[in-house]
Amino acid sequence: MDTITSADGTDVHVYDEGRGPAVLFIGPGLDDGTRTKNLAGLLATRFRVVRLHRRQYRMDLKARGSCSIADEVDDVLAVAAAVGEPLIVYGHSSGGVVALEALAASARSFAGAVIFEPAAVTSRPLGGENGEVTARARAAIAAGKPGTALTIFMRDTVGLPAWQARLAGALSALVPHYRELVPAQIDDLEALDRLGVRLDTYAQVAVPTLLLGGDRSPAHLTERLDAIEHVMPQAERVVMHNRDHGADLKAPKLLAGIIETFADKVLNTPSS
Repeated sequence: MDTITSADGTDVHVYDEGRGPAVLFIGPGLDDGTRTKNLAGLLATRFRVVRLHRRQYRMDLKARGSCSIADEVDDVLAVAAAVGEPLIVYGHSSGGVVALEALAASARSFAGAVIFEPAAVTSRPLGGENGEVTARARAAIAAGKPGTALTIFMRDTVGLPAWQARLAGALSALVPHYRELVPAQIDDLEALDRLGVRLDTYAQVAVPTLLLGGDRSPAHLTERLDAIEHVMPQAERVVMHNRDHGADLKAPKLLAGIIETFADKVLNTPSS
């Protein structure tokens, strides 16, 4: 793991592997930078892959309180500056929103972007009207029930069927590492809602962008992609058939191939 300094002096932790044109990974919720290890390994044979341990999920920083999307964008831009060349950024779910905001903040830092089902607010808040989903999840955490909190989030925000949401919550409650990350997931949810609707901002992002989704993902994720595709001037869309929001874990070779093809086109690198 390498360390880079962000704009406010915070240490940014990244995993850096491989050689070649650079691809920066920004993972989804509950990710400490290790979720995309297998996906990154597939690309590291031809690319330099830098995986961000997102500030929102750094337990060593939680004494400061939750962070904003803007804080995470500063971290991304610090990594991009350290790389020292326009790179491809890959962002998944809430990490996809961080990637979009980084593009908006400094388009010149990026040659292109792959955004996998970003958890962007495009109409109603993600945490429910008046934050009622967030409030119920926080109440469960305060009661010492992080598994229940994650069940609420997975069912009422992510849109998983109730049985799948309960299973995710039960599993997280049994694994200390994930149990510790659940409050950060709710912080992440609240940060996305504080950011709000940013479609007018994304309409100004003239960076080649691949918007990626699965045809088995919850419908609201497709609707969010539709809204972003409609406004972004250099966006194209790819649908992964028979795949869902966890395609990075379930079909890493498929996803790596999509990223690789896009990077070769944008960077004009010779394909393997």
